[in-house]
Amino acid sequence: MTHGRREALILGAAGLAAAAAGFLVGPALLKSTTGGGEGAAGNAALRSESLVDLAGKARRLTEWSDRILVCNFWATWCAPCREEIPLLMAARQKYGSKGLEIVGIAIDNAVKVGEFTASLKISYPILLAEANGLGLMRQLGNGAGGLPYTVVADRQGAVKHRKLGAYKGAELDSILDPLTQT
Repeated sequence: MTHGRREALILGAAGLAAAAAGFLVGPALLKSTTGGGEGAAGNAALRSESLVDLAGKARRLTEWSDRILVCNFWATWCAPCREEIPLLMAARQKYGSKGLEIVGIAIDNAVKVGEFTASLKISYPILLAEANGLGLMRQLGNGAGGLPYTVVADRQGAVKHRKLGAYKGAELDSILDPLTQT
């Protein structure tokens, strides 16, 4: 076997091993989780957080303490985040009368978020976390710091579901239907 062919086989094997590792580990990183995970600390972090809205007004997530709260961390530069926004607007339309509120938490600068929100006519509240949102996401179970990241809390403020990655199709409905029935 020639030296060049041996190197090509070694590199090919390393590439296959890396692809297999990604295939096996990737879904675990992007999977949804149900339940608390971080327990009371995560629940308290979610409801006690104070962020600024697009008008510059300080807002606390406790404003929606009597509602099922879907907090979606996103950024204007995140393609999966942008693709997920119409699904979130539809969920708010469908479940809003049943006690649901969607709150977008932008990990981005105010100017870009304001322009993007206006162009898409986002119908739910948008709060600005900028880079500080990464710490909040970590407290809520997103150790990877990836986007989009969504946390769903019940009317009592208990985190019931979290997901790293964009929701697709009826996946969000399968989480919200049972919560809005109580």
